[in-house]
Amino acid sequence: MGTNETDGGVRLTDAQRLDWLRLIRSENIGPRTFRTLINHYGGARAALDALPDLARRGGAIKPARICSLQEAEREIAAARRLDVTFVALGEPDYPPRLRMIDDPPPLIAVRGKLAILSQPMVAIVGSRNASAAGVKFTERLARELGEAEFVIVSGLARGIDAAAHRASLTTGTVAVLAGGHDHIYPPEHADLLASILSIGAAITEMPLGWEPRARDFPRRNRLISGLALGVLIIEAARRSGSLITARMALEQGREVFAVPGSPLDPRTEGTNGLLKQGATLVTEVADVLAALRPILGRPIELPIEEPERVGPPPAEPGADERARILGLLGPTPVAIDDLVRLSGSSPAIVRTVLLELEIAGRIERHGGALVSLL
Repeated sequence: MGTNETDGGVRLTDAQRLDWLRLIRSENIGPRTFRTLINHYGGARAALDALPDLARRGGAIKPARICSLQEAEREIAAARRLDVTFVALGEPDYPPRLRMIDDPPPLIAVRGKLAILSQPMVAIVGSRNASAAGVKFTERLARELGEAEFVIVSGLARGIDAAAHRASLTTGTVAVLAGGHDHIYPPEHADLLASILSIGAAITEMPLGWEPRARDFPRRNRLISGLALGVLIIEAARRSGSLITARMALEQGREVFAVPGSPLDPRTEGTNGLLKQGATLVTEVADVLAALRPILGRPIELPIEEPERVGPPPAEPGADERARILGLLGPTPVAIDDLVRLSGSSPAIVRTVLLELEIAGRIERHGGALVSLL
């Protein structure tokens, strides 16, 4: 394969991995909250200990559900039986480009060849109801990108996704799952996944036993684009999950490519729209390579990690500060910087109040450091 993109890293101990799994599997803890808690408390164990008090201070109606040690041990044991490995953010096997996104999963569950995750990737996604011409062109592009030493990443869906995986089985492909490793969707692609695992890998951030739901697919799509240098859209209707992937790719600073189609075919309304908005037009593999080869020569710019906390936990906000910050929140997303300015509180106090509210299940975080009240 091509250039290895991995940088160094530190591996978690078994005890730390259990703590990380417990924290990310606990109620109201997503990737951003996980990172905030680790930065606040200096480690997952201390964060777990703090959760009940944070939820109480945030006004939770009932105690937050915290993943128990026994639950985490059971998931790790079940994962081992399926040859699933948990890779933590910052470890050497963690995909370097995925680490660059705003909300990288703290733990990814991986089956197959771990080493492939360090290779340069291109995402190919598109219509589930693909045309014969769309499938044929997908196969050609995936095959030629594989020959150019790019791994193909896609979502194991019917249509374009499946064609991209099949055409890159000999050169390397990665499937990103919307559910747990024991709930493959669609079920008829279990054999395709088995073929992928012989040379490539499958990854998910979802727990074992998780059946994918409609709202899980956009979450999966951010991983598809996050793993890749660029995303290639082949056949996408005006309202399409592939367009969500394209939007996320733009937010993540990835290249977006689109294959033009007939204006009479509703399957290509989305791709033609992307081209009008400035996506790179692709009629041959050289169009993709011309844009990606220069990127490969640049060092990967990983986000700056906040230092671990040293000393006592963050100060508890006063009742008046908490009420003032809560009063500024509503259903319309507001910037955290504006909350700091309007509340007159320090950034640390505002972050602590938002953390309390989030653990209590009372706020939602949006991209661009925006929050809203649920």
